[in-house]
Amino acid sequence: MADTINLRELLLFYADSGVDDALTDAPVDKFLPVEAPARPATSQASQEPAARMDRPSSKTAAPAPTPARPQTTVPDEGQSERARLLARETGSLDELRACLEQFDGCNLKFTAKSLVFGDGNPEADIMLVGEAPGRDEDIEGLPFVGRSGQLLDRMLTAIELDRTQAYITNVIPWRPPGNRTPTPIETEICRPFIERQIELVKPKVLVALGGPSSKILLGTSDGIMRLRGSWKEHETPAGVKIPTMPLLHPAYLLRNPAHKKLAWRDLLEIKARLHQLRGDLPSTA
Repeated sequence: MADTINLRELLLFYADSGVDDALTDAPVDKFLPVEAPARPATSQASQEPAARMDRPSSKTAAPAPTPARPQTTVPDEGQSERARLLARETGSLDELRACLEQFDGCNLKFTAKSLVFGDGNPEADIMLVGEAPGRDEDIEGLPFVGRSGQLLDRMLTAIELDRTQAYITNVIPWRPPGNRTPTPIETEICRPFIERQIELVKPKVLVALGGPSSKILLGTSDGIMRLRGSWKEHETPAGVKIPTMPLLHPAYLLRNPAHKKLAWRDLLEIKARLHQLRGDLPSTA
């Protein structure tokens, strides 16, 4: 029985670490060029009649074709500027999604299985933004569908919301390999797309899920424990200011369940703000 439990824990550890595909016993570097399959050697002499086998051939064999390399892009400031220009030209969420599907300026696209764009109601008053998708999200192509997503659904239910009344997405639309932290340049390349997504959804309330998302949306270096619990403002590139509540990430709450009481207080603040914006409650200002 103990061996079974230990094996289960080991498999869960591998899955959380990004080891989610059975390959081979030896490690595989997916960034290496794809080698062309070996072909049986042929020669001009072998195709000539036997009577001419002893004659030297005057023809030179054609060079073998160069193996195709996987499409990759070196991330740099140029790609970030390109992303800004492309995002600015989109006029709807469908256009923005199509733009991301065609965009090749971020290497994360080539290691992920799916584009994880968004889920829920784009007409909702509230928009929740995490940092990046994980393994389950990469498989299904939807944000927050794993264990942390299930907890997020319960958190929304606690304040009388569900995914038909909220819009959920991430700053980074592709899963980083092994669930690693996105690099600063990867974040900067993806930033214009999330900023445009916020502009297109036009939420009345923005919720930043976790420290990384809060820092990006609020332009601060403060940690989530300092940020949570009070309203901030996210300013879009067009100058629109949106009330923003930094909230402890569901994945963090799964690891630190004692802090759910802090998240509950912040959820009540979000609920009260939504009621206030809809005219259900008088202003407490």
